[in-house]
Amino acid sequence: MSGLKTLFKQTFIYGLATVLPRMLSFLLVPLYTAVLPSVAEYGEVSVIFSYFVLFNVVLAYGMETAFFRFFNKENDKNSVVGTSAISLVISSIGFFIIALLCQEQIASFINIDVKYINLVIWILLLDALVIIPFAWLRATQKPVKYAIIKILNVAINLGLNLFFLLALKDLAFNSSFFESIYQPNFEISYIFIANLVASAVTLLLMLPLYLKVKYSFNAALWKRMMKYALPVLIAGIAFSINETFDRILLDYLLPEDIAKTQIGMYSACYKLALFMTLFATAYRLGIEPFFFSHANSENPQKNYARILEFFVALGAVIFLSVVVFADILKPIIVRKEEYWEAMWVVPIILLANFCLGIYHNLSVWYKITDRTKFGAYISIVGAIVTLFINFMFIEAHKYKASAIATLMAYGTMMLLSYYYGRKYYPIPYNLKKIGLYLILSILFSGLSFYQFRGDYIIGISLLIVFLGVISFSERHQLKQILKR
Repeated sequence: MSGLKTLFKQTFIYGLATVLPRMLSFLLVPLYTAVLPSVAEYGEVSVIFSYFVLFNVVLAYGMETAFFRFFNKENDKNSVVGTSAISLVISSIGFFIIALLCQEQIASFINIDVKYINLVIWILLLDALVIIPFAWLRATQKPVKYAIIKILNVAINLGLNLFFLLALKDLAFNSSFFESIYQPNFEISYIFIANLVASAVTLLLMLPLYLKVKYSFNAALWKRMMKYALPVLIAGIAFSINETFDRILLDYLLPEDIAKTQIGMYSACYKLALFMTLFATAYRLGIEPFFFSHANSENPQKNYARILEFFVALGAVIFLSVVVFADILKPIIVRKEEYWEAMWVVPIILLANFCLGIYHNLSVWYKITDRTKFGAYISIVGAIVTLFINFMFIEAHKYKASAIATLMAYGTMMLLSYYYGRKYYPIPYNLKKIGLYLILSILFSGLSFYQFRGDYIIGISLLIVFLGVISFSERHQLKQILKR
């Protein structure tokens, strides 16, 4: 149980570093949906952030995961830090120069205003330069510092968004200084300026690591790291396709007069799945270092099996709870009724992200055994599923096709990871218990949302029954926790 204690301690702190900033940034959803003049403008912001996700993966090119693996594996840790830092600095600056020179062509190709492209390029550079410093903080067990910097980043972002979108216009009427700053119809630019300032402050806070690094580049080590990282990069690109590429495809495949509006509604209601995403992300941040550091301990498979059971039990409760109270949450998070048409996707996206969280837990087998190529293969299959369903059905079913595609992609990845993990690194998962939690939560969620939506007596009753099933099933573990 000591290994599990370490996991939960790290998960709590890293979860704090992830959940609190994302909860702060979550406030941006009601802000944007209330302040932006139209659903279509929120759709445009969502498309740009979709490109952010894709290019963040490309600029990291799997080096963060390779850093964890080799930092725990190599004796010369300074060489790992120096080599990975030099690699990312050179690649990031190279991208920055090329992107600035080609920004007009990029803007024309993806149909986004060049003034936004310029801001995006700067943000991508700054975010890429803090990848290794953040990885180093996690690898060296400095979760508190990691959490403080992450929280500060989003606090600055949030504060500047509130200033630019809510306060600046009123201040401009009473002050010549603020009048010189304020520009009407500049909301989207203000959003990315806030992001840029937050990223710049984060890099300044991370500069001490770059001053400590021993800048020795080990070419042989770099080749081994890149060999490990390349499948991770491919998997990351595939993941970005699964996660956000549907907005880009909606923009590309739907008529121009409705595309951005469809994306805006879909993206806003998609945010209600954030509760599951927060939980799964916090869990993953705690698990990834735990997987590597306990790989050589006695019988790690037993711990890995219990970890998945805990995840599924807690995830199923979150899934059902959000579905039951979705209509209470929607006016708090998505402020205008124009967006609510897309509420149909909420249970689908929640379940999709639940499957993704399970997949991350199951992925231990290919990370521990250095078979990261399987992660790439599985992610590519998921991306193919995403692209196929979107291309085939977007024109007829619009954002509903994108939601179904996301669920099918993550569900397929989850099943493939389990199948191959059983072959290469068998872990004694309790499939009966896990299956019970999954089936009941899906059944109760479907009944609550699609059959008895708005009837909170039935919805809450289903939730209480489900909590009772979990309490009974986990009664021995709960007794141990209460005794402690």
